[in-house]
Amino acid sequence: MEKAFGKDCIDVGASIPMKDVVMYKTRWTIEKFKGNFRSREEAVKAKAELIEKLEVDGNLLLNEGINSIWTLVCSGATATVLVFNNANSYIGVGDSATAAAATDTGLLGTNKLYKAMDAGYPTFGSNQQVVFRSTFGSADANFAWNEITVADGNSDSSMNLNRKVQAMGTKASATTWVVTLTITLS
Repeated sequence: MEKAFGKDCIDVGASIPMKDVVMYKTRWTIEKFKGNFRSREEAVKAKAELIEKLEVDGNLLLNEGINSIWTLVCSGATATVLVFNNANSYIGVGDSATAAAATDTGLLGTNKLYKAMDAGYPTFGSNQQVVFRSTFGSADANFAWNEITVADGNSDSSMNLNRKVQAMGTKASATTWVVTLTITLS
């Protein structure tokens, strides 16, 4: 009878955790001008009084927005996913102060309004960022602004990319508020 000999090997080494890190930075800018204007450029050209410039960092990407991004990246636009371009993108504001949750599907407020993009927006394709901009004229969204979003339409059934909840002030008639959202990935 032959004897069998074997050897078990166990390697012990240092484990180095690996992390993928994506930096996602958002900045909302709300420029509040005295008067009624169709765009920021028109207000600047008219030397309109800038009442306040509010800068707000951060927001929450919504599940439906994240899924839309991945669908666009991997397969392009489909019947159920619209691209966030000038013809389809809107900035929406509302009066709800309910905390943002990833499962939100839009604005929650009683008072809300979605405004189309200004001409030439969104801009994208350089500096790892996209910039959305909409102008809310004198007659638009005159209520307390507590929530804000970017959507692919102008109704509650639209797909929303994100949602930010923060008191931004109460818009009154005779003012124009220009909202710009810059999203940077790196």
